[in-house]
Amino acid sequence: MHTIGKVARMAGVSADTLRYYETEGLLAPASKTTAGYRLYDNDAVRRLRFVKHAKACGFTLSDIKELLALKRKDSACCEDVRSLVIEKKLQIEGKLEALRAMSRALDGLIHSCEGGRNPTDDCPILGALDVSLREASR
Repeated sequence: MHTIGKVARMAGVSADTLRYYETEGLLAPASKTTAGYRLYDNDAVRRLRFVKHAKACGFTLSDIKELLALKRKDSACCEDVRSLVIEKKLQIEGKLEALRAMSRALDGLIHSCEGGRNPTDDCPILGALDVSLREASR
């Protein structure tokens, strides 16, 4: 059995993160000491590493809860997990396309302005954004 600090170090997270994951229902201590200190087993370290890796792949804590629930569900199969991963990938692709569109819009603004010492009243970027704002409010 390990203390919260040791488990956090072993999993590469902070003790505060571990406590937060506990309040979110992602893990629980295996037991408590008579003084009330939480004790964790090696499964907690494995679970924390799973959560950390899933977060790095773009999964939210809600998504991770769903993945963990599927892992425990007898009737679930690999296809259920695969479907969740495909859904997450599609969400990320949508966000990437939105970011690409924003980048193209910024490119257009950058190309509209030569820079220089003109007053901001004559700035083509601010002018274009102002026109966009007026058109959006119509």
